[in-house]
Amino acid sequence: MSNAASINEETIQQWMLSKRSAEHIEAELLENGLDSETISTHLSAFKRLRNTKRQNTGFMYMGIGAVLGFISCVLTLANIIPGMFNIILYGLTSTALIFILLGLYYVME
Repeated sequence: MSNAASINEETIQQWMLSKRSAEHIEAELLENGLDSETISTHLSAFKRLRNTKRQNTGFMYMGIGAVLGFISCVLTLANIIPGMFNIILYGLTSTALIFILLGLYYVME
């Protein structure tokens, strides 16, 4: 319980903004003279925040891809502009798939 209170959230946010690696953070905490249990607690909080941010980005990309895919499906089935059929069918669907795969990359990594 005391370890959770000792974690400084502002410091973790600064690490996220400066895009430091876990090894660099661990070396910095060792220089400050912290024990291994406190270092592992800080690193796990940092990694949890980093992974949460990455997952949120991935779900956002997958949502954009799903909406683009739905729009592509509706426009293809409605065939409102016959001259644009191939562009909508292949171009917009491919763009939707790229967004979905990019989102899956962020979520699964």
